[in-house]
Amino acid sequence: MIALTLAELAVAAPGELHLEGTDATPETVVSGAVTTDSREVSAGGVFVAKRGEFDDGHRFAPAAAEQGAALLVVERPLDVPVPQLVVADSVDALGAIAAEVVRRVRSHGQLRIVGVTGSNGKTTTKNLLRTVLERVGPTVAARASFNNEVGAPITMLELTDETRFLVAEMGASAVGEIARLIRLAKPDIGIVLKVGLAHAGGFGGIEQTVRAKSEMVTELLATDVAVLNADDPRVVSMADLTAARVVWFGLGESADVRAVDVVAHSRGTEFTVVLRGGEHARVRFGVLGEHHVMNALAAIAASVELGVALPAIVEALESVSLAERWRMQLMGGRDDVTIINDAYNASPDSMAAALKTLAQVKAPGGRTIAVLGEMSELGEFSGEEHDRIALLAVRLGVSQLVVVGKGARRLHITAINEGSWDGESAYVETADEAFDLLVSSIQPGDTVLVKSSNSAGLRHLGDRLGEWFS
Repeated sequence: MIALTLAELAVAAPGELHLEGTDATPETVVSGAVTTDSREVSAGGVFVAKRGEFDDGHRFAPAAAEQGAALLVVERPLDVPVPQLVVADSVDALGAIAAEVVRRVRSHGQLRIVGVTGSNGKTTTKNLLRTVLERVGPTVAARASFNNEVGAPITMLELTDETRFLVAEMGASAVGEIARLIRLAKPDIGIVLKVGLAHAGGFGGIEQTVRAKSEMVTELLATDVAVLNADDPRVVSMADLTAARVVWFGLGESADVRAVDVVAHSRGTEFTVVLRGGEHARVRFGVLGEHHVMNALAAIAASVELGVALPAIVEALESVSLAERWRMQLMGGRDDVTIINDAYNASPDSMAAALKTLAQVKAPGGRTIAVLGEMSELGEFSGEEHDRIALLAVRLGVSQLVVVGKGARRLHITAINEGSWDGESAYVETADEAFDLLVSSIQPGDTVLVKSSNSAGLRHLGDRLGEWFS
């Protein structure tokens, strides 16, 4: 965090300073890292005691003090000999401090902010943008999927006076959450990737999902840029909601940044990117999965708007071989067995894209095995969407389906009820059972996809399989 006095912090996040029993004064400067995890506190840092669903961060304040915290942001005074800022809501205070840091850094005139949202692809697009922009100047982007009311402000607090680019991943599970993040750091460029059924249960339906994702562009100014997916009708409708100049990306000829001659293979995806003015380049993209081309196009569009030359963008993209751990991560190799671990998260769209990739990249003569777990947070759409994925697996000719966990059992039932399968689908309740089944049945040359929502925990199964066949 940039250097701020305790008094300045108390103004940014209105609260009472408690300095009793310490050597601090209101003019004491704090400039360490900010965290809500006491295990990550470093000397001179700030610990925000957040109340959670299952625990209360105030319990860990003494541990944060022992780690060298210079300030505790708390909702009640604690008997800990460290300066404390007592606020009404620690999460609101975290956001307020982040907003003040963004304001101060931005006042220097060089900081540009890119916001990224969408039902799928946020983390991949954020990582691609970071790879491009950090070659141009100091860049801050979220770790992993730090995209909510806690993670996004913590990312913003990593800004320094030298930062040129902030890539803010902005997720949501309810209407109003993206708007809240934008009030902390309004983007100069707002990207909307796709609107699908991810978290639809929490939103209360697809219409509410569209409304929530639209918050990315409704607050943009006429001097800002909205980078929108020309191939998604729900995203296209957002053009009427923004004052910003719209830049379209997609596969169709109407897009300002489009991809042609797309070729997917087991080493990634190749495509030619064509800009509106005719400039073009071949991209040998090492990230597995044709669906990631759209994420690359969004990153290209935003980078061009930030003044990065196309050859430099392509060079940066071609240096990326993995979007993020547990996202289309290639593992294995022994006996020509390929494990694709894509079990960090799952929605109907990303599940379908992963299955299509599995069918595209299988080894000649080899089998395809799909190890699938539950797609969570779909609400009333859960049953029909698991049915749809089961039918897609059958129609793509997946050689073997292994369904894991009670939440995904309907997927197994629908697959075997399709009638064309006899024994090609197996159901187990645990990842351990799935592991035992797979290591005894995987054959040389097989390509195996592991895919589920994070809550199903199959990413660790993917890791185990990758290590077994390494």
